[in-house]
Amino acid sequence: MGRKELVPRWSNYLLIAISYGLYLQWKPVYALVLLGVTAVTYLAALKIERDKAYRRKKYIVCSGLILAALPLLVFKYYNFLNDSITELLGGVNIQVGLPGLNWAMPLGISFFTLQAIGYLVDVYLQRIKAERNWWDYMLFVCFFPQIASGPISKAADLLPQIKKKRSFNYNQVVQGLKWLLWGMFMKVVVADRLGLNVNDAYAHLQTNGGLTLFMASVCYTMEVYCDFAGYSFMALGVGKIMGFELINNFQRPFFSQSITEFWRRWHISLSTWLKDYIYIPLGGSRCSRARNYWNIMVTFVVSGLWHGANWTFVVWGSIHGVFQVIEKHFGMNSFKSKGRIKFCRIIYTFLLFNFSMIFFYMPSISDAFLVYTKIFTDFSGSVSPWAACFIFSAIVIFKDLMDEYDVKSLRLLHSRYIVVRWATYLSLAILIMTMGVYGGQFIYSGF
Repeated sequence: MGRKELVPRWSNYLLIAISYGLYLQWKPVYALVLLGVTAVTYLAALKIERDKAYRRKKYIVCSGLILAALPLLVFKYYNFLNDSITELLGGVNIQVGLPGLNWAMPLGISFFTLQAIGYLVDVYLQRIKAERNWWDYMLFVCFFPQIASGPISKAADLLPQIKKKRSFNYNQVVQGLKWLLWGMFMKVVVADRLGLNVNDAYAHLQTNGGLTLFMASVCYTMEVYCDFAGYSFMALGVGKIMGFELINNFQRPFFSQSITEFWRRWHISLSTWLKDYIYIPLGGSRCSRARNYWNIMVTFVVSGLWHGANWTFVVWGSIHGVFQVIEKHFGMNSFKSKGRIKFCRIIYTFLLFNFSMIFFYMPSISDAFLVYTKIFTDFSGSVSPWAACFIFSAIVIFKDLMDEYDVKSLRLLHSRYIVVRWATYLSLAILIMTMGVYGGQFIYSGF
């Protein structure tokens, strides 16, 4: 008996209690939204599987999808639609408007809603069987490591792990602790410290020069990466410690040679969800070239709207769609370069993503264009205030570089040399304790 087997039933009850307990710390009443989405998709899936009539199945899945998505649509998009319609009608002197909502958005609503919707669609398409155990399905939707900011798990991947017996595995726990340590470093040392400088620079948008704003844009790109990937690695680590294998949401995206490849490495679970439930149902690539380009654009406009209810996010998603269409048209998405050309393509991809992130940050399109104008016309500013930001960012890039090219002696957390590994553990722990910025929220928890 080298390993102690855990009984899934009782351990799952405990995980549900922990998950809901943590969720109640945010806004207790919003746990009803989480519970409601869970119940709707659970019951609809059972009804779909039991009903034999195709028309009724279609009616049930449509009703289930609408009811499951309704809280997300109300909390996230009501004000956006209301303001857009009011502004549009105001342009023709029609003064009509509904009262706005001032409610805080439920934590992680975009993530658990997409996960539950994906499950319901998979049952309807007979990719998986409907889950009959309410408690197992409840844990699937509310599992605490991923509920706030993902990753978005598929039922076919996570539900079997929920059902099986889990055992203590030393190597898995060690790997989980490594991911937890690295994710915490990325979040509190790199992302949150970058955020202080970025917010200060953009707060003085009118007076700062173009060089300062360009530095802020680069640091914001790194901030979002370290914040979101940091959370994902922590979720991955906590999952591993408890015996779960969650999807690795990031695969060193800043070494991509195209925007198409970038989206295979960045927020992988969302990219997979969009491909499976938006892009492929629209026709994917099995259609005319023009229709395929349209499918890509629609998918990335949806991606932009998923990230936020603002026209800036629509533009952000459209930018990524346009560049993917261009890359596909010229075949840039299907070949890899080497040497200097590879390096240039990596820099090109990073800069494209970086400049798109100006729309991601700015509250309005006009503010975004003001930043672009200053970057390309006003070269005043200084690099020196950003030195500390670049040092911490360089640690992240160095680790990703060693992992990308599998330099076994310098892979830090996974080095073949015990001295390198332990020096990394201690250095990261010291930096977290001495340089960490605490109290900040995860950027993607607001989405």
